Amino acid sequence: MPVTPSANKICKAIFRAPTLSPTATNSLIIDPAEQPIDCGDIEAIWASAEALHNSGMHPMVSMCLRYKGKTVLHRSIGQARGLNNETPVGAQLDTPVCLFSASKVVSAVLIHKLAEDGLLNLLNPVSYYIPAFAQNGKASISIYQLLAHRAGVPGVPPGTSPSILFDPQESLRLICEQPPLDNDGRVLAYHAITGGIIAAELVRVCTGLTMNEYLDRVIRKPMGFKSFTFGMPKSSRGSEAQNYISGLPSVSMLGRHLEKILGANVDSVVDISNTDEFLDAIIPAGNLYANADEACQFFQMLLQKGEWHGKQILSPLLVYRLTSEASRPQHDRSLGVPMRYSAGAMLGGRVFGLYGRNTPYAFGHLGFSNIFCWADPERDIAVSLLNNGKPVLGSHMFHLLGLTENIRKCFPQKSDMSGWSGSFGQHELSPS
Repeated sequence: MPVTPSANKICKAIFRAPTLSPTATNSLIIDPAEQPIDCGDIEAIWASAEALHNSGMHPMVSMCLRYKGKTVLHRSIGQARGLNNETPVGAQLDTPVCLFSASKVVSAVLIHKLAEDGLLNLLNPVSYYIPAFAQNGKASISIYQLLAHRAGVPGVPPGTSPSILFDPQESLRLICEQPPLDNDGRVLAYHAITGGIIAAELVRVCTGLTMNEYLDRVIRKPMGFKSFTFGMPKSSRGSEAQNYISGLPSVSMLGRHLEKILGANVDSVVDISNTDEFLDAIIPAGNLYANADEACQFFQMLLQKGEWHGKQILSPLLVYRLTSEASRPQHDRSLGVPMRYSAGAMLGGRVFGLYGRNTPYAFGHLGFSNIFCWADPERDIAVSLLNNGKPVLGSHMFHLLGLTENIRKCFPQKSDMSGWSGSFGQHELSPS
């Protein structure tokens, strides 16, 4: 049921919502004759995105959607910066947004690329490359288990200052000293930040490069991206969307649970994300900046088994390893709900999943808060939904469900998926 304007006013009075100035929608003009899908369906999807913005929980919403390789929707609405009666800065199509945890797919691709190039083996222990990681029973934890959230070190010790994010070596030391939840990697527990810190060290040990330098080499420059960096370079500082606190105060059980996962309360995380220290840092699990089109292009490239504009960015075998189910859905000790992961991505569900109903082939990642980036081979779509409001609980939740449901209904499922799941034959597996 649609939310009426009066109901929206009530929602905004109950839930914290930044004060907005009137803003317009920026849209990529697409010739209706070039649309591979009914324009009415596209407008229905965008209406759901507009409702998400109008809820007041997300000052800016930027969305890009590709179908059969073609852009069918690319629009931004709202304010990127300058809220609460400050000078407003409207959201542009190319406004970079922090992807937060959706960054994990990108950092995982870099680890898979190390394996593809023979610089590491995913089945080797992490401690083979980082000897200090073997401390307190972690000697047999593999890189594959790390990517699949089974390394047993989902967070830093309680009471650790959030500023540890800005000291990679101290963060690494704390993680290496911790005993795991299970010595053999049998416990599933979402690693919000720690997995990325280990990944950055693996890249450094194997290549001598920082995560951004390796990202430039593997993804950013080959795909011609303008942003798509961990952190924001000073030369581009000020162009990114600023993050804003919204929704119910994080004093609920869910808020306390998120505080345990993130290592700080939600409001503090939002405040930290707008600091120069955060923008200067390389946080592979949580601070990749990209605009909606770049995020969508990245997932479209994965949907095309590593190919982009005639170039093989990644091998089909790498994409297969990245997106294949690591195990059946299992209770996640950190998130408190059943989750289905691959070695680097959050996967969709056979009945209901993160990307809507009946999305068993979908792969992608969510980011704090309500950032969605995914591809669904069964529907031949790649989607990015970015925002800068950070509610835990708020009036936006039904709109999110409506958005994913509209996408599911608009794009028919293929009856035969052998073209995706059964075509990683040897003749396709070597990069050109």
